[in-house]
Amino acid sequence: MTMIPLWIKLSYTIFVMLTVAVYTVKYGYGNFLWFSDIALVATVPALWFESSLIASMMTIGILLPELFWNVTYFGRLVTGRRLAGLTDYMFDAQKPLYLRALSLFHVFLPVFLLWMISRLGYAKEAWIAQSVLAWIVLPLTYLLTDPAQNINWVHGPGTKPQKRLPPLVYLCFLMIGFSLFVYLPTHLLLQAFFI
Repeated sequence: MTMIPLWIKLSYTIFVMLTVAVYTVKYGYGNFLWFSDIALVATVPALWFESSLIASMMTIGILLPELFWNVTYFGRLVTGRRLAGLTDYMFDAQKPLYLRALSLFHVFLPVFLLWMISRLGYAKEAWIAQSVLAWIVLPLTYLLTDPAQNINWVHGPGTKPQKRLPPLVYLCFLMIGFSLFVYLPTHLLLQAFFI
């Protein structure tokens, strides 16, 4: 018996195919190393295979960062004040409206993943699996992407590269930081709610 209706699987898959096609042309392949974009794409196999592990990993990977994204986006939308640079592109009139509209997946994806976990269950091994994924993705991001894009903040927090630490030392701290300060608290929270 399937846990997720076919129409949801099809609708989400079509949305992701459209988004990937547009993002590839507009942003290039490096953009898909953002953890949010990884979660967007990885949710497709999670849906079709009804994989609790993949859904749990992606939720751990993006729940806190997407909460921050949403606070900065809706905070600026409501108050007109810039809270952080993470969502500046959403207010850039130079970017086409359809491109900014596609980025609204940041709003629904965390909720959708939580719904998936409520249906499929939470996988206890997701914290370790997501940490291993991050330890692969972060060095690849550092090696393969333009420092000016600062994808996953591999060159420093915010928009500018950090100068205090040697770059590889900072990268190691970032890898540990994601695992202990982003993924572990999310893992503990999800365990408390879903197990």
